[in-house]
Amino acid sequence: MSAACILVVDDNPTNLKLVSDILQFEGYQILKASDAESARQMVHDTPPDLILMDIALPGMDGLTLTRLLKADETTRHIVIVALTAFAMKTDDARAREAGCDGYITKPIDTRTLPGTVAGYLRGIRGSS
Repeated sequence: MSAACILVVDDNPTNLKLVSDILQFEGYQILKASDAESARQMVHDTPPDLILMDIALPGMDGLTLTRLLKADETTRHIVIVALTAFAMKTDDARAREAGCDGYITKPIDTRTLPGTVAGYLRGIRGSS
C-alpha cells in the first residue's frame, strides 16, 4: 500500500513545518499550503487522502474551504481534520457542521499526532 498523501494547511510557518516534518518522518507524502486558495488548488491538482486544516486562515478561513470541498462531488470523500487553537465545545460543533471529520487542538501534541492521523487514515481505508 502506498504512503498516504496528507495536505497540511496552516498560515503559521512554524506549525506548518512542525506538523509536516513529524508526518514526513512517519512516511507520509506531505503537501503544504499556507492559505485556503493555494490549498484548494492543490486539492484539485493532487487530491490528498487527508487534510489537516487550520481554521484561522488569512482570506478564506478553513471552515469555508471545508464546506466548499465537502459540497464538491470530486472532493467530498477527502477526510478533513480541523487544526485549531480554539478549543471550545462550540468550535468542535462548528467544525463538524462545516464538514470536518475530526478535530485536533493546538498546540499540537507531537507524541500523539502520528497515532491520531493514522487512526483517521485507517477509518478511510476501512470504509472503502
